[in-house]
Amino acid sequence: MNEADWESDRERMVRSQLRSRGIRDSRVLGAMSRVPRHRFVPPERRHRAYTDHALTLSHGQTISQPYMVAVMTEALGLRRDERALEVGTGSGYQSAVLAELCAEVWTVERVPELAEEAALLLADLGYGNVEVRVGDGSLGWPEAAPFDAILVTAGAPAPPPSLLDQLNPDGGRLVVPVGGHDLQNVLRVTRSGTEFTTDEMTACRFVPLLGAEGWSP
Repeated sequence: MNEADWESDRERMVRSQLRSRGIRDSRVLGAMSRVPRHRFVPPERRHRAYTDHALTLSHGQTISQPYMVAVMTEALGLRRDERALEVGTGSGYQSAVLAELCAEVWTVERVPELAEEAALLLADLGYGNVEVRVGDGSLGWPEAAPFDAILVTAGAPAPPPSLLDQLNPDGGRLVVPVGGHDLQNVLRVTRSGTEFTTDEMTACRFVPLLGAEGWSP
């Protein structure tokens, strides 16, 4: 397929999977119409890049369903001047979407090979506002905190305390799937000083968040 074909598939994805299902944030829709999702999918699955499914990556990880990426990104309510932390880089697709919407993205991946591949691809695509590192994402990135927004792309048993601590006290938002291994609910936790309010968004199914404040490996 050539770039025009990919662009057509991308516009169809935005129209039929996102806008028609209630995604209204024009900045999120714009970002997802620009980010070349097919570049973040393994070659053997690239023909399915813009379908309404999560797709398998290496090392037991996944690239999330486009609709779920849009739901969680919209829930963050990112502004252009804000700083975001992503937990679970994977192939880097969600990182790229965030990078389209805010000033700085800091992303943590536990699998070194995935982190290296994502960093190279993000740099190749011109996303110079993304920093990638290998580590336990459940512990966040304390040296770079506080963050205006934190997005977790794996299911946790509860919102990790370290991530709550790293939220900007003036309205920082954490979006995280919380529940069991097989089924979770997307929660948005908003911080105001030492107070936290939680909104339940939607049911979902993510790979488990492994780490000190997630599930045991």
